[in-house]
Amino acid sequence: MAEVIAGLEIPETVAVAEATRLIQETTSPLIYHHSRRVFFFSLIHAHRLGMKPDPELLYVAAMFHDTGLLTPFSDVEQRFEVDGADHARKFLLERGFSTAAADAVWTAIALHTTPGIPDRMGAEIATTYLGVLTDVIGFGLDGLDRVQLDAILAVHPRGDFKNQFLRAYVEGLANRPETTNGTVNSDVLEHFIPGFQRITTVERMLGAPWPS
Repeated sequence: MAEVIAGLEIPETVAVAEATRLIQETTSPLIYHHSRRVFFFSLIHAHRLGMKPDPELLYVAAMFHDTGLLTPFSDVEQRFEVDGADHARKFLLERGFSTAAADAVWTAIALHTTPGIPDRMGAEIATTYLGVLTDVIGFGLDGLDRVQLDAILAVHPRGDFKNQFLRAYVEGLANRPETTNGTVNSDVLEHFIPGFQRITTVERMLGAPWPS
């Protein structure tokens, strides 16, 4: 029987079960609960907007979207979003999903911290982004049904989410600060790491090897 929380159904498939088990075993309760909340909030946004993302792909995108902050997922020096996206695509392709499906999930994860673009794209991409925004910065929180919200939080509590997530954010990026250039991630390092200063686009342009 499919698991239903707050009237929202988690797809009952092998890939969903394996993704759940993998994230539980290899990340942390913080990331696991956050990822599950993102899935539920993504579904709520989909219903609100009349969008119909593939729930299985949406679930995998939500579960993998922050894995790149942690080992063993951060095995390449690149943006943490791309780490998670690469692992999610590999996970899906190994289980027989189409390249198009795997690429949609890859894009949803890779762009989930890029404002202004993913919400104009396909259903899985747009709703993953909106779900992340709701759990991290409270986007659309006032419009959520309180009973439904309480039911989600009863199963996946936030605890001290703000401080714990920011700590995980910094720890996941501190050894590769240059990968945050040009992203919202650099704001986090600039706030928490003494002396860290991001390279601005102006500096890159003025320092380019062109004479003018």
